[in-house]
Amino acid sequence: MKIENTKAQMRKGVLEYCILSIIKDNDAYTSDILAQLKEAKMLVVEGTVYPLLTRLKNTGLLNYRWEESTSGPPRKYYQLTEKGELFLEELKASWEELNNAVLQLTQPIKTK
Repeated sequence: MKIENTKAQMRKGVLEYCILSIIKDNDAYTSDILAQLKEAKMLVVEGTVYPLLTRLKNTGLLNYRWEESTSGPPRKYYQLTEKGELFLEELKASWEELNNAVLQLTQPIKTK
């Protein structure tokens, strides 16, 4: 088994949570989302992010608006819907629960 495949699957599992978290405070253009993901070492490609954004929009978690650009065609900026904000809160709680469970299982047992 190759470690890279496992690492990619782990990243894929939290990608939705990360993208919604990026958009939570500020509307975001796709290249901004990609840049933040890459900066955080999430190592994703456009071919992964565009379909995910479309799916999140189609399920009512995101909206978008077009904004004119001074350097090319108009840009699509994504923002969370109210449903998206609630979903993000649920993901956050699930992440914290999962993270705590993993830490509990992977940390050395402390003896007295």
